[in-house]
Amino acid sequence: MCLIYFVFFSIVSLLSFGLGVWFLALDFTVFFEYNLVMVNSSSIVMTMLFDWMTLVFISFVLIISGMVVYYSQEYMGSDLYINRFITLVAMFVFSMVLLIVSPNLISILLGWDGLGLVSYCLVIYYQNVKSFSAGMLTALSNRVGDVALLMAIAWMLNFGSWNYVFYLEEAKGDKSMVFITWLVILAGMTKSAQIPFSSWLPAAMAAPTPVSALVHSSTLVTAGVYLFIRFNFALGESALYFLLFVSSMTMFMSGLGASFEFDLKKIIALSTLSQLGLMIMVLSLGAYKLAFFHLLVHALFKALLFMCAGSIIHVMGNTQDIRSMGGLAYNMPITSSYFNVCNLALCGLPFLSGFYSKDLIAEVMSMGYISLYVYVIFYLSLGLTVCYSFRLVYYSFVGDSNYGALSSVGDPGMIMLRGMSGLIFFVVFSGSFLGWLIFPLPYVIVLPYSMKVTALVLVFLGMFMGYELAKFDFSRVSLSFASYGYSWFFANMWNMPMISTVGLSYYPLAGGGLMFKMLDHGWAEYFGAQKIYSVLSYNSKLSQLMMFNSIKVFFVLMVVWFLIVFMF
Repeated sequence: MCLIYFVFFSIVSLLSFGLGVWFLALDFTVFFEYNLVMVNSSSIVMTMLFDWMTLVFISFVLIISGMVVYYSQEYMGSDLYINRFITLVAMFVFSMVLLIVSPNLISILLGWDGLGLVSYCLVIYYQNVKSFSAGMLTALSNRVGDVALLMAIAWMLNFGSWNYVFYLEEAKGDKSMVFITWLVILAGMTKSAQIPFSSWLPAAMAAPTPVSALVHSSTLVTAGVYLFIRFNFALGESALYFLLFVSSMTMFMSGLGASFEFDLKKIIALSTLSQLGLMIMVLSLGAYKLAFFHLLVHALFKALLFMCAGSIIHVMGNTQDIRSMGGLAYNMPITSSYFNVCNLALCGLPFLSGFYSKDLIAEVMSMGYISLYVYVIFYLSLGLTVCYSFRLVYYSFVGDSNYGALSSVGDPGMIMLRGMSGLIFFVVFSGSFLGWLIFPLPYVIVLPYSMKVTALVLVFLGMFMGYELAKFDFSRVSLSFASYGYSWFFANMWNMPMISTVGLSYYPLAGGGLMFKMLDHGWAEYFGAQKIYSVLSYNSKLSQLMMFNSIKVFFVLMVVWFLIVFMF
């Protein structure tokens, strides 16, 4: 089943990419309508929009899905229900494709809810308490966005059609359309885990690693960014300012969190969150094509990063704590090479794919008229990206192994390696290729020397900081524990998981406990149900005693009866 899906996804991906390039060259768009039902002259029409953006994105989603499904053949090989797992992954991918091709809010909601529902099933796949909690947090966080979309659909009844594509230009000036825009922003923020909905994204790491590779690269979390890219013409000035502030805060917060985290998958998840903040930040400055460019490139290296993390976890007996690793470069050379290439692409090392989008973003940011706050936060976040990446490398691949004296760790089997090798080519070359493809003329940005080298200086500073944060002392306690309060606050994403879990459930549960104590076990219970019960049970026991066939009772009752008769 894995091979069937792999072949199918790969073929459709190639066809889609070829069509996308053709559409891009001709500046061609196809708007496809299919009449599903016609009742009393009112028709239900399924609409699809195919332009270069749709087709290229579908191509990237499918090639990553194909590699992940192929990789899952070995990773999930010991699972008795692997076919069910693969079917869930396929449903997930089809939901994403439906969302991508939809110019209509109702069909977007179908894909959107499909993603939410299937992601819940995948997050709770390993059935334990932690997975169930994470699944519930993921599902409920995304429900907020679903409700926002439903309200937008209801509001669009005023306009005669749910095809939002027709109304994008009018949306800026029309007061009633602004409401829909804000609802879409709320929906996008929940799906792309922007502040204050960020806590579900690291929690969703409870899912199997192939799912994480898919969710955090090209499907679930990018759905919000893709929606913003589609709606970018409708976003007014105040909406863009709001998105700029929220995304910059998310980017900074997740970079800090990743620098103090010890769970391998959560570090990569927080890195995804940081990159999503970067995409929305660029989008809110008006460069939507640049955001889309980074979205595509990031999908490739982040998928491979998760696959490498999965193979490390797989061969190390499901250990995710980076403090238990070390010296992996000697034991797992191929996986380590792939992991480091992806990490360097994430940091923006020149001439790897991430460099072409990140460097261009940094220079476009420097070229524009933006506030000092945005400039500082952006460059600090770039530095933090390098910081947590190098910290992860120092912990995992350098030095001596901390896993155990008698353990033998090596590269995974050939199937997983082939799945990872299929993506490494794209990670190295896709940035340059897409850069030439999407932008018809190469950007030449002339900046002062000091601004040109700012990014480079912060990269080296981040490398040094990552090295400092990765230092051990002899008792194997990280130096970040020297200031434990700050470490806890930053690693906990500014206490956001506490606010969105305990913060929401504490007062209802405490109130329920109080009511249970005061009412169910208090005076109301004593004078209510319990009193009625005790009186009735006492009387019934008394009458039961009377009804026993005891001759003494009969004689006593006869005497009482005679007394009553003769007295009256």
